[in-house]
Amino acid sequence: MASHIVGYPRMGPKRELKFALESFWDGKSSAEDLEKVAADLRSSIWKQMSDVGIKYIPSNTFSYYDQVLDTTAMLGAVPPRYNWTGGEIGFSTYFSMARGNASVPAMEMTKWFDTNYHFIVPELGPDVKFSYASHKAVNEYKEAKALGVDTVPVLVGPVTYLLLSKPAKGVEKNFPIISLLDKILPIYKEVIAELKAAGATWIQFDEPTLVKDLDSHDLEAFMKAYAELKTSWSGVNVLIQTYFADVPAAAFKTLTSLPGVAGYGFDLVRGAKTLNLIRTEFPLGMHLFAGVVDGRNIWANDLEASLTTLKSLEAIVGKDKLVVSTSSSLLHTAVDLVNEPKLDKEIKSWLAFAAQKVVEVNALAKGLTGEKDAEFFSANAAAQASRKSSPRVNNEAVQKAASALKGSDHRRVTNVSARLDAQQKKLNLPILPTTTIGSFPQTVELRRVRREYKAKKITEEEYVKSIKEEISKVVKLQEELDIDVLVHGEPERNDMVEYFGEQLSGFAFTANGWVQSYGSRCVKPPIIYGDVSRPNPMTVFWSSAAQSMTKRPMKGMLTGPVTILNWSFVRNDQPRFETCYQIALAIKDEVEDLEKAGVTVIQIDEAALREGLPLRKSEHAFYLDWAVHSFRITNCGVEDTTQIHTHMCYSNFNDIIHSIIDMDADVITIENSRSDEKLLSVFREGVKYGAGIGPGVYDIHSPRIPSTEEIADRVNKMLAVLETNILWVNPDCGLKTRKYHEVKPALENMVSAAKLLRTQLASAK
Repeated sequence: MASHIVGYPRMGPKRELKFALESFWDGKSSAEDLEKVAADLRSSIWKQMSDVGIKYIPSNTFSYYDQVLDTTAMLGAVPPRYNWTGGEIGFSTYFSMARGNASVPAMEMTKWFDTNYHFIVPELGPDVKFSYASHKAVNEYKEAKALGVDTVPVLVGPVTYLLLSKPAKGVEKNFPIISLLDKILPIYKEVIAELKAAGATWIQFDEPTLVKDLDSHDLEAFMKAYAELKTSWSGVNVLIQTYFADVPAAAFKTLTSLPGVAGYGFDLVRGAKTLNLIRTEFPLGMHLFAGVVDGRNIWANDLEASLTTLKSLEAIVGKDKLVVSTSSSLLHTAVDLVNEPKLDKEIKSWLAFAAQKVVEVNALAKGLTGEKDAEFFSANAAAQASRKSSPRVNNEAVQKAASALKGSDHRRVTNVSARLDAQQKKLNLPILPTTTIGSFPQTVELRRVRREYKAKKITEEEYVKSIKEEISKVVKLQEELDIDVLVHGEPERNDMVEYFGEQLSGFAFTANGWVQSYGSRCVKPPIIYGDVSRPNPMTVFWSSAAQSMTKRPMKGMLTGPVTILNWSFVRNDQPRFETCYQIALAIKDEVEDLEKAGVTVIQIDEAALREGLPLRKSEHAFYLDWAVHSFRITNCGVEDTTQIHTHMCYSNFNDIIHSIIDMDADVITIENSRSDEKLLSVFREGVKYGAGIGPGVYDIHSPRIPSTEEIADRVNKMLAVLETNILWVNPDCGLKTRKYHEVKPALENMVSAAKLLRTQLASAK
């Protein structure tokens, strides 16, 4: 029985690639140094899979930045601003596209489907001159072969590549990018011919867009593309790989009708409905790559359950045509449990990172042929049983409280307009009130203090003194700048999710559980393994201390339940919404304790609410219903005079604006300047918004300092579509990643712009 891995993490078990990249970008090491680290990582990954016994080992899933950018390089689709003059694309052009350079900005980056990974969006138009400009796929296949490992080269499929692209600047927004298919297929044919000549016997085309809502025109593009490519791959087996959801019936029919294809890969973890289509419509004689090992989460596979599923599939497709696989690339999971010596032993037994998942895939493949590793299966069954029965997982009081939520929609009793009136009487804010989003710059010194406290090198007393001094500095700065509603700057926080997870029950943390987010940036998601509750107040001490330093309103700062959920590895033994409701109840306790402590403005960030939106429109309503409900649970018990803020960023919100309104927050601050003010178009189209709203007036992701006039102009654009009495003035996001020499003048100009407009509005009356 054969085994297959869709893809593998690139960063290395100790983030070796991250450090090599950043050293190269900083000019501290050479291109050769970077290439050596990359080659060593690739070699160790291929060897690891080969030693385990995997038959279909992927190549070309390594990337210096992103696999879609690699495809852009392969096709020579370099935007003109990078002044590329042809030939093989090198690091200079490649990294300029990814990161920008001194004279031109980077290409846009956006989420890869519904994961926390980001890809570089291709910029295409009718005038792009495609050419075969990166031989990476062929070179890496040859590199593996020279090491004695025959691999399956992986390419982003041509249709997915085009469907993920956007019209380049100056190209009509409604330009049909799929019309470029005829121009890119000749390059794909060249790549196939070279791979075939190099000895490849299988080629994997990743076409994950097949799981989305595609129209007949898009589905026809798949037929056209693969009918054309078929002419070049005679003698090579082709696998079309899908992942992240079930494949809809129409797409399944198209996929399984593609000419000349030898196998199809399906995500049978997130796409369990595909099993029904396989059972009734899978074509005879084709290979089925069955993705039963979860590529998106860190839980150990239930081997016996997977074996049962695989045996039922074997009866349909035949023993020699069934291949055991991962549900998606393992890029989205942590690398290796071996690097977690401090992780609790019992919890560790419930987990499988990428290296362990490779072993699971092979164990299942051997189990199907009658070579079942009894000891391995027995240990797995014991771990599954321990997880089900562990008192650390199950908390009856939490489950009872969560189930009691049913039957109420948890709305505040008074409508938002009456609440805003009551809050204004208490807060006495000017029109166009100014605020910031939460964090202030995290200096080297501040990080050192936190690190030393964690390592027990300084006492708690010394730590509290240092943090209070930092808060005092931030409060004084905001008062000097004359900001209306202050924040404490979050100097005590490492990360907006980890900080709360460390204080909630049901969470575990890793030392090296890093996952690539984009480029060299990695995140270390917490693990939610059990029922969630809040043993003690989490932020009240710091927020109360900050409020005592000023007479101005001080925001209490919390991360919302949906964002905590979407930025964690979530337990898979109950529906996600149940876990979210538990987190919501924990945050509700914190909100009410902040209110009791005299904090009258409380912000509950939901930066990742849109990120969790399912890939298919038919599933949007259910997700948005429980996500928005979870947010309302957190603050349904506060007084009318307590002002609830929320903040959202990183996404296009226009299609979910009605759900945002339904959150019933008193004030929402929302990313706007970075997305070309797309948000304002919603209000131009007539959507009425009655709560307070602060579309960001400048982009904090850039070191650039906007002028007073520029910010005033932005606010005037907002006033054209929003009422004066609901508009707030604030940056796009938190200021954590900026330097003080950038933050001070930018905020100074922001406040000046608000004051200028207040004067103009007063004289116009």
